[in-house]
Amino acid sequence: MLRVGLTGGIGSGKSTVAQRFSELGAVVIDADRLAREVVAAGSPGLEAVVARFGEGVLDDAGALNRAALGAVVFADEQARRDLEGITHPLIARRTAELVAAAPDDAIVVHDVPLLVEKDYGPGYHLVLVVGADEQTRTKRLTRTRGMTESDARSRIAAQATDPQRRTAADVWLQNDGAKDDLLAAVDDLWHARLVPFEDNVRRGIRAPRAEELVLVPHDPTWSAQANRLLARLRLAFGDALVTADHVGSTAVPGLLAKDVIDLQVGVRSLADADDPGLVERLTRAGFPRPGGQWADNGKDGTAWPKRFHGTADPGRPANLHVREVASPGWRWALMFRDWLRAEPGASEEYAGLKGRLAATGLTSSEYADAKEPWFDGIHDSAEDWALRTGWEPSGG
Repeated sequence: MLRVGLTGGIGSGKSTVAQRFSELGAVVIDADRLAREVVAAGSPGLEAVVARFGEGVLDDAGALNRAALGAVVFADEQARRDLEGITHPLIARRTAELVAAAPDDAIVVHDVPLLVEKDYGPGYHLVLVVGADEQTRTKRLTRTRGMTESDARSRIAAQATDPQRRTAADVWLQNDGAKDDLLAAVDDLWHARLVPFEDNVRRGIRAPRAEELVLVPHDPTWSAQANRLLARLRLAFGDALVTADHVGSTAVPGLLAKDVIDLQVGVRSLADADDPGLVERLTRAGFPRPGGQWADNGKDGTAWPKRFHGTADPGRPANLHVREVASPGWRWALMFRDWLRAEPGASEEYAGLKGRLAATGLTSSEYADAKEPWFDGIHDSAEDWALRTGWEPSGG
């Protein structure tokens, strides 16, 4: 099963995307619909609302008068929290029931207007945001919902900003053009990424890796992408996680790199990383463990043991290295990253090596092996820098 969080500002076209996913075969769960369902006439939710706010929030037919309730809660922060305390657990319970009832091979699309505001992103395999500029959204709201321009802009301003949504988005669908263009983008996302992603998660396998070596300029969004993945890993690891960091070349601003994000999780013991329950949680979260024994080439001539997980997502290559906190491999990953960040000369030398190796036509696997002599050669320089600056590992 694949869980996709879908969100977007008012007037962005999120409902159109949700409808298309439903047509493609997704199980779509509409948070707004559930919010109405849990306080429907005769429901325990409505009884609890009336008990807290009084019968003045009911209409003549005994149903919830949303305008009357809104007038109470939006002017009183405590009242709003009390309402959320009643409805949110009911919505969460109903959502869990619908997810549990979905087929094992389902792609569950959870349509959540406040996904960004409530920081729900880590609970999904992917977060999809539908975006449109303010002018486009304002025109849609005045045309389709009868709002005044002032009301429309006020509603837009009350929600998360586009920069906040972009930080949360694994996928951004810009929707300022024709509806057919939006639907085509949804179809492409479904077939090229979501369907194979779900299949990989269900089967517990990594997404296929390209052996063709391609180096690209630094992408300033790599850091935000890594942070989203780390948030999901923190949720999956739970108390077993001690540190979680973005490491490797994509963590060094300005450095040429493969478009593969390397992540390091520090654990107290590799025995914790081998717990079957944890391995299963990571697999379900989209980070399966490939077979085989994994270790780093230690700079002291020994193998530095670790555990390794790859991503099941065909659209976002990523590697997860699990190492014991304070172990040589854990320390080296952090020191090497910080040394490259602090020493432009070292970063430039490394970039030059990368470019020369890539020009020889190596595969990705051959490229990784070909860099090892350089790593051995700069080990002392990195250690000297750490000693000179007083560097200490500070895993996040």
